[in-house]
Amino acid sequence: MDLLEIKGISKIYGAVKALQNIDLTVKQGEWLAIMGPSGSGKTTMMNIIGCMDKPTDGSVILDGMDISREGAKSLTAIRREKIGLIFQQFHLINYLTAVENVMVAQYYHSMPDEKEAMRALERVGLEGRAKHLPSQLSGGEQQRVCIARALINYPMLVLADEPTGNLDEANENIVLDIFKQLHRDGVTIIVVTHDPEVAEEAERTVVLEHGKIARIVQNTAAAAAE
Repeated sequence: MDLLEIKGISKIYGAVKALQNIDLTVKQGEWLAIMGPSGSGKTTMMNIIGCMDKPTDGSVILDGMDISREGAKSLTAIRREKIGLIFQQFHLINYLTAVENVMVAQYYHSMPDEKEAMRALERVGLEGRAKHLPSQLSGGEQQRVCIARALINYPMLVLADEPTGNLDEANENIVLDIFKQLHRDGVTIIVVTHDPEVAEEAERTVVLEHGKIARIVQNTAAAAAE
């Protein structure tokens, strides 16, 4: 079953064609990587899929709904209900503890629940750091708080923008192990990355060049590991 269907989307900023006639489908439970050089359209594509921007042309069907036709208020609700966002810059609130940062996402979705937020931190191996402020956490720990925050509302799609870009090798491996477990659990994952080793963990890699899909690579190694 297709969770996401992108049909002929383009995005134009003045004279800049950030995306040009993109067609792509993502199945429910699939792990997809998006790669490409700077300026290739990766961030624009992520913003459109993540309900943070709208295409100039074309349509984006997420869970049966054409989100390209929705207004800003509706897009905010869709993002809150269906999408977990993970960024390279952690965007944690510096005066809140790890568990409180996770609970912020609950606040905008329903009701804060500290026990549930603690379970989310346990899922990423941070139950022992729940009461620490971001300044007391390593970069890898902060990224794991971001992952817990993204997962707290049980999204159908996890969208990650360079989630290992600021991490050393050891923490990169920890984060990738979390994504592997999410994938085994049936979560749909789209990762925007510049790192071929990260992309190789996905089932498919979409390579963008100059706002177009240059090629789609089937990762046989990832498929064999399933």
